[in-house]
Amino acid sequence: MDFLGINGGEFIILAIIAVVVLGPEKLPDYAKKLANLVKEIRRMANGAKEQLREEVGDEVADMDWRKLDPRQYDPRRIIKEALIDEFDDAVNVAKGKPSSAAAAPVHTSVATHTATQAPLGLNESAPFDDEAT
Repeated sequence: MDFLGINGGEFIILAIIAVVVLGPEKLPDYAKKLANLVKEIRRMANGAKEQLREEVGDEVADMDWRKLDPRQYDPRRIIKEALIDEFDDAVNVAKGKPSSAAAAPVHTSVATHTATQAPLGLNESAPFDDEAT
């Protein structure tokens, strides 16, 4: 198990270096300071977690955070599922069954009148809109 990117062997080497550099007299003092620092960081993290839970509410506590893990994102799986859904919809339409996408037809209104513009002259520049993106 890695802790802060340090595995067991590296931790032992760091402990030996600490014993050599600090000496046996100062080592217990620094170990106590390190333990207090770790306790304080844990206390602060728990306090922040509780404060977030109080401010946001219980819906955050009930949320499944594993679904939001970016490591779960697999574009191949997402594309495959989308293609399978579209294929199933096409098969249902071919069989005469209504699909979930075709169940609610979408009505759009299209303008029947379109403005016509005369072609530009030989040395005439095209219109330019400063506010356009």
